[in-house]
Amino acid sequence: QLIWIDEALTPDSSRFWPKDLYKPGSAQPSFDKQFLRDYLETLDWGKVAPPPKLPAEIVEKTSEKYLEALKLLTA
Repeated sequence: QLIWIDEALTPDSSRFWPKDLYKPGSAQPSFDKQFLRDYLETLDWGKVAPPPKLPAEIVEKTSEKYLEALKLLTA
């Protein structure tokens, strides 16, 4: 017997790509945490605590991507 004990199918744990724009072998537009990860990769912070403070526009854009994923998955 298995017990599911962790998240699944959230923008934090899964990747969501629009099927109509999918192109094998290339970067995909996504509705997940990749936007935030890409932003963090542009910074020189050593990837140790404490993390850098996020600009408001990065927080807002990340929220928009998560909301867009929710709308697409539940429409």
